[in-house]
Amino acid sequence: MPRPRLTVSLRAAAATAAGLLLAGLTPAAVSAAAPAPPVPKLTWTKRCTPGFQCDTAQVPLDHRDPHGRSIELALIRRPADDRAHRIGTLFYNPGGPALPGTAALPAVVPLLPEQVRKRFDLVSFDPRGVGDSTTLQCFPDQAAEQALLSGLPAGYPIGAEQESRWADTYARLGRRCAENDRTGLLAHLSTADVARDLDLLRQAVGDRRLNYLATSYGTYLGATYANLFPDRVRAMVLDSAVDPVAWSTGRTPQDTALPPFLRTGSDLGSARALHTFLDRCGAADPANCAFSAGSPEATRAKFAELMNRLDHGPVTVGTGSQTGTYDRATALSDISVLLYTAQPVPQFGTTGWAALGLKLQSLWTAPATPAAPLPTGGPAKQTQVLGVLCADTANPPAGADYSALADLAGARSGDLGPSWVWPTQRCAAWPAEAARDRYTGPWNRRTAAPVLVVANTDDPAWPYEGSRALADTLARGRLLTVDGDGHTVLGNPSGCASGYEERYLVDGELPPRGQVCAPDQRPFQ
Repeated sequence: MPRPRLTVSLRAAAATAAGLLLAGLTPAAVSAAAPAPPVPKLTWTKRCTPGFQCDTAQVPLDHRDPHGRSIELALIRRPADDRAHRIGTLFYNPGGPALPGTAALPAVVPLLPEQVRKRFDLVSFDPRGVGDSTTLQCFPDQAAEQALLSGLPAGYPIGAEQESRWADTYARLGRRCAENDRTGLLAHLSTADVARDLDLLRQAVGDRRLNYLATSYGTYLGATYANLFPDRVRAMVLDSAVDPVAWSTGRTPQDTALPPFLRTGSDLGSARALHTFLDRCGAADPANCAFSAGSPEATRAKFAELMNRLDHGPVTVGTGSQTGTYDRATALSDISVLLYTAQPVPQFGTTGWAALGLKLQSLWTAPATPAAPLPTGGPAKQTQVLGVLCADTANPPAGADYSALADLAGARSGDLGPSWVWPTQRCAAWPAEAARDRYTGPWNRRTAAPVLVVANTDDPAWPYEGSRALADTLARGRLLTVDGDGHTVLGNPSGCASGYEERYLVDGELPPRGQVCAPDQRPFQ
């Protein structure tokens, strides 16, 4: 991996910013009072994906010191089809956190409304710390990172021994990043930092106000931008939104004892989606849902028996390079992801919930004796994910009883509950300086234009209630509901919702209050 490119300016803005900090001003106030950072110059000459143009942009490492060291952002653009009637640039963020926009945009473009593709340049970027942008250098390479994570369970920990190893390993990962962060990037990876980068990119493309489309965690960037720069919003679509209050701090003092995904109700949303899947699978015949047992009740009982089998030992499915061994945790981790796309979306290479039915049936029919060992090790690029995740959220400390929190999640949301506790336990011992730039509100500053929030009623990741909370919290929010399944409306298309989004982005026309749309296709129909 190439070393991050850092540049140093000799301009002495640092003393001014430091003085303001000593005076007790907030990061937002510092940003407003400090000298304006230079606007990146874009040429779009870098060769990349056919039909797209790429470039890099220099932005300040520390927005408190706008003329100090800079970091590099990777960008991608698809020019508007109708240049004569071009409105401006629409920025897209796929969420994650830590999903690179340069990889996501080409896959998403075919799903966007025709007039949006015609009237806007479509631009995405890898946020700081992600993908081909400047990233943390905690390890010399990915192999070294994986070596540290090699003893971890591939899903989430079950039992005291695995839980202790999980907590110890991620504490060592945090220490490694703190020790090796020679760039200072660790303290500047919050979504608030990315929002300030986004405002510089808006200026770089020549737009007076921002046009923005986001899915999933990208909605948190949208909400942050809208409240840091409320007068610079032209149009903003936030698809399957994070409740920013619940996520960043919690809504009550009692919330601080809960991990962030429990504060947002993600465990409850996934439990509801799994229940819906099993009911619809059971109502379908096995030709449409391979796991069907002939009725919703029998299919739920079949699933409970499958979990009981996996509690007694792992199973191996597939052959050759397609072999996979699963215990309860790894199976539930896969199930959680497969709930995201309910209806077939060819652009995403998925057959929707039918794929989940096939996965469950393969586990059901697998022999009791596993043919291969369980996988171990953490997902790739953990430092990129944690750099953002741990900077944005208040988490129970390392000494908290995460095992009891996992039990609480299981008691209130069933099989999938514990899988929503352990991802943010990774932040419990993350270096404290990561939270330096965190934005925690207010979330209701009046924007120059209304913000459109779009959500499925049965979203398994960021539940519908979170989107409704964001729409209610924003000073000028409007909620468009899709009575559908899966995570994000973009990934589970609704022509009705797409039409409203198109009219809003192009003409500024909001859907009627209380508008409810249907998805293009329901699972197993």
